[in-house]
Amino acid sequence: MCSVNDHSPQLMFKYGKTAQNAISAMSYLAEVYGAGIRLSSLDIAEKRELTKPLVAKLLVILSQGGLVGGAPGPRGGYSLAKHPSKIRLLEIVSLFEKVEDRIMCPFGPNWCGKQDPCPLHDQLMSLNDQMHQYLEQTKLDVFMKQNPTGIGNSSAKSS
Repeated sequence: MCSVNDHSPQLMFKYGKTAQNAISAMSYLAEVYGAGIRLSSLDIAEKRELTKPLVAKLLVILSQGGLVGGAPGPRGGYSLAKHPSKIRLLEIVSLFEKVEDRIMCPFGPNWCGKQDPCPLHDQLMSLNDQMHQYLEQTKLDVFMKQNPTGIGNSSAKSS
């Protein structure tokens, strides 16, 4: 979710809240990447205003998907399994959603594909293709640039 000036939440994309929350959690791991620290599920939950049980569940799935590495113990926690520039948003979303699914025709399953396309068909297909392309091309390293503290940002100047 993103906010506009009136602070009302706006839907970012067609995928579900779980995929959006996974991107949110992964974005924080990208922000601190390179600082040599691991984050707990509580750290991520607090920073991204998510519940700890949800973040823990997301991290298990992300770990099974090879995107996050975890270590137990007092110095343990989670970190990205590879550089943020090597992780596409599509990889994250595909762990939680069927990304190959097309947008369903708003007139029902018996219109598009059975007869002439509905009046919205071309626009909906274009939007679907644009979203897929966006997820395919966008990598987690974009969040490294959003890090105001400089933690984990190799381009940050130290004083």
